[in-house]
Amino acid sequence: MDNPSAAGGYGRLLATYLGPQRRRVLLLAGLVLLTLALQLINPQVIRYFLDSVQSGGQLRQLLGAAALFMAITLMQQFVLLGATYVGELVGWTATNALRVDLARHCLSLDLSFHKAHTPGELIERVDGDVNELANFFSRMILTLVGNGLLLIGVVILLWRESWQIGFGITLVALVSVIIVNQLRKRITPRWEALRGADADLFGFLEERLSGTEDIQTSGAKGYTLRRLDRMLRQRWRAAQHALHLDAWIIPTPIWVFALAYAAAHLVSGRLYLEGGLTIGSVYVIFYYVGLVEGPLWQTVEMVDQLQRATAALNRIVKLRAVEPTLHDGEGVTLPPGPLAVTFDHVSFQYDDADSLSGPVTQQQDGATVSERAVQEVVIRDLSFHLAPGMVLGLLGRTGSGKSTLSKLLFRFYDPTTGSIRLGTPAAMYDLRQARRRDLQGRIGMVTQDVQLFHASVRDNLTLFDSRIPDARILAVLEEIGLSAWLNSLPDGLDTQLSGDDSNLSAGEAQLLAFTRVFLADPGLVILDEASSRLDPATEQRIETALNRLLAGDQGARTCIIIAHRLATVQRADAILILEEGRILEYGDRMALAADPTSRFAHLLKTGLQDASALDIQV
Repeated sequence: MDNPSAAGGYGRLLATYLGPQRRRVLLLAGLVLLTLALQLINPQVIRYFLDSVQSGGQLRQLLGAAALFMAITLMQQFVLLGATYVGELVGWTATNALRVDLARHCLSLDLSFHKAHTPGELIERVDGDVNELANFFSRMILTLVGNGLLLIGVVILLWRESWQIGFGITLVALVSVIIVNQLRKRITPRWEALRGADADLFGFLEERLSGTEDIQTSGAKGYTLRRLDRMLRQRWRAAQHALHLDAWIIPTPIWVFALAYAAAHLVSGRLYLEGGLTIGSVYVIFYYVGLVEGPLWQTVEMVDQLQRATAALNRIVKLRAVEPTLHDGEGVTLPPGPLAVTFDHVSFQYDDADSLSGPVTQQQDGATVSERAVQEVVIRDLSFHLAPGMVLGLLGRTGSGKSTLSKLLFRFYDPTTGSIRLGTPAAMYDLRQARRRDLQGRIGMVTQDVQLFHASVRDNLTLFDSRIPDARILAVLEEIGLSAWLNSLPDGLDTQLSGDDSNLSAGEAQLLAFTRVFLADPGLVILDEASSRLDPATEQRIETALNRLLAGDQGARTCIIIAHRLATVQRADAILILEEGRILEYGDRMALAADPTSRFAHLLKTGLQDASALDIQV
């Protein structure tokens, strides 16, 4: 560990993820200590054997020493096997728990965080960085701690044999530890940079592979490959930067043992000739020096892995330090049935606008706002009210703020100014008072892009809510008109779908999204171009089901229909037209249609019913 924070990071990880495994950790520690004791005892048996031979000992003594040596050797192997098994069990249990915690943490972060980080980058952090720590929790602990204790034990026994030998070996060990530690401090940031390059590379690959069709149809393969080549070169330069310094650490055992053996030859040879050591003692000295050679090579190899683990740990600590900008309120209980919606002077701009610089042009709520930040405001002083059961048709150009309005309702973001309230006329609640789980199931949404999961049809429809019975699912599928589709599947509700299921048409996927909303039974439904991907025949199939959805079991549901096509909003009670985040027109649909001066009436008159109509006429 290069600094107190890194050491503290390791300490907290050990306490958090090894604490629940106290018994296993104690068993692992006991097995490690027993292995070390057996390694240190065995040379003493050989010394007894050699000294007995030199002094003319009896055959029974020699055979007994040989048998004891073999027994200790076999026991040592069995104990080492057990320690390795327990170490791996401890390591994988700890890292799996860490993966779960990191995934939970990422899911708790705001949408702004996920917009700034690709799924590939997060996968590399949640899985790749944790993989680097798996060895630290299991084999590295066993190797580094065990080898450190072995070195201490060998030095103590060598001091016991001769203070000259002990002093020489101790001096060599201290010098080598100081040199390796200095090199290690310099190499950790380089490994961290390499881990960052890996994450960027995986994020790039994930994005490009998920957009293969667009890349091929647009002829962007050459550009993609050039970008990939640049990123691979950057990764290679980061790897070179780390490996060049790593090359100084790898040969450490060569010169360490050259010095150690030289000291052992000089001192033990002189003492043996003077009669201060027996042949058995000389053997033990060289055996102990050689005993730590293998572990030292392992430790040097582990130093490389330790740097990777340290770099991964630093990145994990940074990820865990990211806090959500949205915090749950004290909690509210939204009433059953249709919900009323109120936007009260709501303005909103994305966080990335806060960092933009520019000349100061105005003050908002006492805060200085730069010129460019003002231009980045997406929603501007938006106020309207929807009574329970009311259907609102929301129209506007692309980029006018329609989708942002729906994100604010789901509380993916909080308004910059103003408030959004949900509830009934008798009890309206500010969304800032709500916890996220308070909104789950009370607001449903169907978009033109349907996300399917690699799971069963049942789980894709219920979104993994096991409380919804199969009878309810089958009834809704019958109402939607998907019973024939379900019956065509080999395993019914247990049929596995993939995230990009090629067996589903766009219309069928859209109908599955409607089924999800039916099963959730929300009080507010948002349809964001929900029928844009449906052919006329399929769209007709869902009209009856959509009427049933908006009718609801406990009164008509409140609904916001975001649309480009005017035909889509013919069922709306009111129309709201947005332009550059402001309300351009708002009122009763029938009244606006009857008013020849209204923008909505003008659109109906021209008969232009696509996005370009809004872009031109609004």
